Amino acid sequence: MDSGTLLRETARFFEEQHQRAYLVGGSLRNIVLGEPCVDWDVVVEGGAATHARKLANRLGGHYAYMHEKASRVVVKGEQETVIDVSPLVGGSLEADLRLRDFTLNALAAPLASVVEHFESGAPIQFIDPLRGLADAEARVLRAVDSEVFRRDPLRMLRAIRLAMRYGLTIDSSTEGLLMRDAALLPQVAPERIHEELYAILAPNGATERLRKLDAYGLFTVLIPEFIPARGMRQPFPHYWDVLEHSFEAVGRLEQLAALLQAETGVISSSPLEREGHLVEIAALLREAEEQEIFQFSLLIAPRMKLATLLHDIGKPATWSIDEEGAIHFYGHPQAGVPLAQQILTRLSASTADQRLIQQVTMHHMRPGQLGQVGPVTPRAIRRYFVDLGRSGILIAILSLADHLATLGPQPLSEHWTRHLSVVRLLLTSYIRERERILPAQLVSAPELMRRLKLEPGPLVGQLLEHLAEAQAEGRIHSKEEALWLAEEYYKQHLMNVDNQKRE
Repeated sequence: MDSGTLLRETARFFEEQHQRAYLVGGSLRNIVLGEPCVDWDVVVEGGAATHARKLANRLGGHYAYMHEKASRVVVKGEQETVIDVSPLVGGSLEADLRLRDFTLNALAAPLASVVEHFESGAPIQFIDPLRGLADAEARVLRAVDSEVFRRDPLRMLRAIRLAMRYGLTIDSSTEGLLMRDAALLPQVAPERIHEELYAILAPNGATERLRKLDAYGLFTVLIPEFIPARGMRQPFPHYWDVLEHSFEAVGRLEQLAALLQAETGVISSSPLEREGHLVEIAALLREAEEQEIFQFSLLIAPRMKLATLLHDIGKPATWSIDEEGAIHFYGHPQAGVPLAQQILTRLSASTADQRLIQQVTMHHMRPGQLGQVGPVTPRAIRRYFVDLGRSGILIAILSLADHLATLGPQPLSEHWTRHLSVVRLLLTSYIRERERILPAQLVSAPELMRRLKLEPGPLVGQLLEHLAEAQAEGRIHSKEEALWLAEEYYKQHLMNVDNQKRE
């Protein structure tokens, strides 16, 4: 069934149950704003959970108890439709609406009236005690009262998301409430903040939304580690301070991701293109998608945008200035890892997200640094992907976004061309020559330990790494050669240990 049919059957179901049912909140908001809607919010006067379970059976859907405020009916089809059934809060429909967040979400209408509107074009019989309809038509986001954020501080993040998503203007009184109550945000459960933050980061234009959060004092309440980054100068060629650079990098990642998915002609004519490198990088990424080792969607997923935002989080802790007045951030990637972990733990990020963001924080400078001194060696390429695996693809593209965010409006130089060439080489090696740079082990750790009579420990790992490099460089090709080389390396190791003891 399509959404219209499901809505009609839902209205008929509640009529048969002699139960008054109203469409409320975001569903009506989207109708008024002309936005698509596949999630329908229904309130009933009583027995919401019981009615939702029966409705799921009626529609051939699945029932899920959410919490005391809602039960969910999910109906699969060409497009999944969600119907949330909730009991009235506050004893009456008007009281329920007055407890909501924003006036354009404090609308209600009899479900039957909405169905009739869709079927015949009849006007919807709105119930609108807070003039939400006028605010929706004027595209104004207004809090229902002065306590709205104190009742639930998460609504402050939702205000930013809704304003940016629907092109709404936040009215001045609501802006004042946001700034007044920003400090309350940490009272919210981390899981809820995580979900709302990722919803803010997900669509294009994340940089603008981050700046909105910052304008209302919400950003540094959410991530106080950025407080010292504001106004923190950086050395040439940096155009922005540390905070603005972090914001800009997110937008540049979105820009690159869009460009690399564009037609070849569009990429070729881009002012960012140099010597065909971007066209070739785009082709390599398409090949990586076919190999199922990369997805463009992962490049601009919320966790990757958060990683980009946090990539320089170690800079405030490592800022220094030498006798000549030069600014330095020595060791900021290493210093950033525990800070990023601290933030991610507070945000209740998943283990997988934590791992990726730690990798980005630690290694974001690596692709750019590879091309700074002489040619990039096969050993350096191999070590890059041994350390990072598939994440190395994402980090290579992020490093380009970081480069662009460093320059700001300043012109590109030969360093950009070199950076592109290094990323192209890294991706070519991993996507087209993976078996050469990361060949299957000729000797396993247990075999090596038996042959050399070794106990488990760091030396075994060092030996395996030495053999892997020799194999990638074509110096050994068989198990016998690998064992011979391991014996030679081990003899040299014992000699070095013995010499150290004598000294």
